[in-house]
Amino acid sequence: MAFCPASEIQDLWVFGEYGDVNPSVTDSSTYTFMSPDTMEEVFDHEIEGCFLYSRAWNPSNKYLCDALARIEQTEAAHVTASGMAAITSSIMQLCSAGDEVVSGWTIYGGTYAFLANFLPRFGVKVRFVDMSNADMVADAVTEKTKVVYCETISNPLLQVPDIPRLKEIASRVGAQLLVDNTFAPLSVAPAQHGADIILHSLTKFINGTSDCVAGVICSSKEFSDEVGNVNSGATMLLGPVLDSLRSASILKNLHTLHLRIRQHSKNALYLATRMHEAGLTIHYPGLPDHPQHQRITSMLNTDYGYGGMLVINAGDQATADRLMVAMQEAKVGYLAVSLGYFKTLFSAPAHSTSSEIPEATQQEMGLTGGMVRMSVGLDQDIERTWERIESCMKQVGLLN
Repeated sequence: MAFCPASEIQDLWVFGEYGDVNPSVTDSSTYTFMSPDTMEEVFDHEIEGCFLYSRAWNPSNKYLCDALARIEQTEAAHVTASGMAAITSSIMQLCSAGDEVVSGWTIYGGTYAFLANFLPRFGVKVRFVDMSNADMVADAVTEKTKVVYCETISNPLLQVPDIPRLKEIASRVGAQLLVDNTFAPLSVAPAQHGADIILHSLTKFINGTSDCVAGVICSSKEFSDEVGNVNSGATMLLGPVLDSLRSASILKNLHTLHLRIRQHSKNALYLATRMHEAGLTIHYPGLPDHPQHQRITSMLNTDYGYGGMLVINAGDQATADRLMVAMQEAKVGYLAVSLGYFKTLFSAPAHSTSSEIPEATQQEMGLTGGMVRMSVGLDQDIERTWERIESCMKQVGLLN
């Protein structure tokens, strides 16, 4: 399969069902039938073009699902009310009491909390390992492993797993490889490298305007049908439905995704390069000295670059806090969690988005209070942005 080129993104649902330049929004919770027989048949299985109840399926969500499946090169997609809903529903669909999950330890804090604190209550054992080391993963899987879970570019340390190798390891024990691709839409297509299920927090880069919360499960049609099954599907029975108005809004934003990702990546690479040249400790997979630079380059769609996320090591928490305040005052961006916005956002993950990870584990994985995670925005004049950041770093003593 080939990467989804910009031309295909621009062609996604250009016309709606009545000639609209955008598909009409179906603002309805339920749908009518001409006969009881048809209603009964829809309950038994999906009929193309028939909708029953919006917790299960509706036209607006279907438009978005079809577009996202096309971007991720999967047979199907299933949108949810949040990225966490996509993650938790997928794992709960695959795991039962007595099963095991092998997960990366440097992952989004909410995902870590679900795996470490919530899932074991239902008899599922979770092992956390360094996903950038495939040998550790191979040692961790057993015949009871049902899920191998990682992030394409890990949050927040920006480590990169060997997805093809992880697929081989997962397949060896009959497990599914789940990859959260939130940090690398378009840049990497995990399905091309063996991932069975690709997850996104649509809240972030894919939507791009920080005005909604949403998620998606991209997978085979078989798994998509399973997770939405009226009798046994996790999304159907747990009910994390995405509102149709939000689906329509995200679908419109998809048409600029290729432009936004290119600019996020271009700006992040520029800043990371300047910071590296200045002697700062920087984590960015696009830098040649990143430990997994060659690995991500081998999986990369070079049209879209290495992504918009970078991490600065300011040394200690006090310096990191002063740096973030200085950058906000200098109008570099906003001190805020989340990412993928058109303005630069920054936070200290050890005390915010990764705070669910125990301090001892943070230390073991190399996550410190002095780290600042930056989601680099769409600045037109990135040289001016660097001048402001450089001034802030001098102000707090990181540069002379």
